[in-house]
Amino acid sequence: MVSGGGPKPGASGRPGSGPRSSGGRPGTNFRSTRFWGTVAALLLLNLFIANVLVPPAGPKMVTVPYNVFLVQVRSDNVASITSTGDTITGVFRRAAGASPHATTTARDFTTQLPSFAGGGLLTLLEAHRVTINAKPTTSQTSPILDALFSFGPTLLLVLAFVWISGRAASMAGGSGGMFGLGRSRARLYDSERPGTTFADVAGIEEAKEELEEIVDFLRAPLRYQRLGGTVPKGVLLVGLPGTGKTLLARAVAGEAGVPFFSLSASEFIEMIVGVGAARVRDLFAKARQAAPAIIFIDELDAIGRARGSGASLGGHDEREQTLNQILTEMDGFDSREGVIVLAATNRADVLDAALLRPGRFDRRVMVQPPDREGRAAILRIHTRTVPLASDADLDQVASQTPGLVGAELRNLVNEAALLAARRDRQSVMMVDFTDALEKVLLGAARRIVLSVEDRERTAYHESGHALLGLLVPEADPVRKVSIIPRGRALGVTVQSPVDDRQNYPETYLRARIVGALGGRAAESLVYGVVTTGAENDLLQVTRIAREMVVRWGMSPAVGPLNLTDEADQQPMMLRERLFSDATAELIDSEVKRIVEGCFSQALELIATNRDKLEVLTRALLRKESLIEAEILEVTGLPGKSPLGATSTAGDPATAAPPDGPGPAPPPSDGSPPRPARIGAARPAHRRPATDAS
Repeated sequence: MVSGGGPKPGASGRPGSGPRSSGGRPGTNFRSTRFWGTVAALLLLNLFIANVLVPPAGPKMVTVPYNVFLVQVRSDNVASITSTGDTITGVFRRAAGASPHATTTARDFTTQLPSFAGGGLLTLLEAHRVTINAKPTTSQTSPILDALFSFGPTLLLVLAFVWISGRAASMAGGSGGMFGLGRSRARLYDSERPGTTFADVAGIEEAKEELEEIVDFLRAPLRYQRLGGTVPKGVLLVGLPGTGKTLLARAVAGEAGVPFFSLSASEFIEMIVGVGAARVRDLFAKARQAAPAIIFIDELDAIGRARGSGASLGGHDEREQTLNQILTEMDGFDSREGVIVLAATNRADVLDAALLRPGRFDRRVMVQPPDREGRAAILRIHTRTVPLASDADLDQVASQTPGLVGAELRNLVNEAALLAARRDRQSVMMVDFTDALEKVLLGAARRIVLSVEDRERTAYHESGHALLGLLVPEADPVRKVSIIPRGRALGVTVQSPVDDRQNYPETYLRARIVGALGGRAAESLVYGVVTTGAENDLLQVTRIAREMVVRWGMSPAVGPLNLTDEADQQPMMLRERLFSDATAELIDSEVKRIVEGCFSQALELIATNRDKLEVLTRALLRKESLIEAEILEVTGLPGKSPLGATSTAGDPATAAPPDGPGPAPPPSDGSPPRPARIGAARPAHRRPATDAS
């Protein structure tokens, strides 16, 4: 088991160990004939629009004949004129037109001086007090300024397009195609300054041994090639979320000291069909150039699902094209010497068969949840930088956390450190780990005030669970019972095994059902009516009983059959039931028979031990929380394990997460069931606050 749940690639804070560019700077190809042709066309279009379609705006002006101009001067209607060569422009005092009957009039006018006109015009203008101006015939405007005004807008648009194109290509990870869509987004990690090694991995030596062979091949390939051996082209890491598959892959790259290309499978997919396949080609091309190298694809099931399964309702063509390209790149007939593909998934059962065949992913490494020793080793890794008090016993914390994976243990250490900091301590004490474990597994305590009736009913409910946990021989030991509201629960009863469980007999599962029905049985016996407080209990009971019948063959009437199918992993609308209606009715009747039998047993046990129920309820109402030693002292019942070994003051032990399932189906890859999720620790019996009324 890896120490688990470490930062994904790209999150490393160590200098030199983060992602770095694997190619040149993306941008627009300025040597392209098409690019410069486009720029020229835009400039011509700008010139045509600016000078033809949209002439410069100015005051309204009329063109008048020269003789009309003279008449207007003699009529004292001309205020001023400006002479530019033979062209005369001016301003009338009153609007006038080209003729006395013209419909178009304006105050600004222009006319042309005839070459045969006499020299008396100046005298006439002076006699009628007309302001006279003159301009040279050559333009004084700068050619550069004229060009800037004419072509400036187009140049700005072109430069903006070039900048946006380069920016988008950089964000997309490269310059492959439009905006870099076709280039791989894989992050390349520095092989000379690895951020993770096998020293950061703990708890499962089997996975290390399998991957050490990969590391050895990358370091010394001739050692294997001299005897005709070839390293597996693909290694698939399979495990539950949080077990540390990504961390393990990074450790392989850190130990091998080779380039490490990392990305998530979902990063191949884009809105344009074909982009994913292009990115796959680009990724493998980069890896071959940097060989020996490692390619790591996280969450492979995002693109590697079986083709034609119908489970993908959107982006189907793009996903299948991407998968086909991966199959082609990893094909066993085309050697990729020096390039090894690592992939991680928690859904190996849905992967395409062609992806798993020899020659592609030759080896499958199971990353299992850690056992007790593995959890202790993981805790030691995550507490390297955490100052621990003398009473902090990591082995004891590991014994209280069956089923937790590396990511959850890392979160537990962090919560304990935060609690210690809030309490102004100089080191993290055992009580901090205990309180953090309660908070992580059971939720934070809620400051709500319950009525006397609700508080008493909750106490009877939780006492019923705890009492049956002590009375049923096959049940797990009761570690704690509380009526302090936490999360969505008004009360909680916690049970955990003496040691990790890997197999679950029928008697144990029935004991779990009996214990889960203890709250309902206690309410029925004491009050004669039931409430909604057993909602979560009934959910667990129904799941356990149904799994016993349809999955584990524990029903004599149905027989030793497994009536589940891979279709159970598909959306509900696509499932096809593989058994008849008669079998379905038989399953329902057997589930009901098992549950009703266990409920009858719970009622009988509680009725026989009514005095112990009352004593435990009163103690719970006084103290609100009781640990294992206090529960045994109050009830006078013997414990199921030495208290010194499995129970300490304030220990919350372990419970499954809120609304967690009962025994979950074993993984389809054949790995043992996960203890904390299946029954190694009975999920806490919770009463949703909305049901308390």
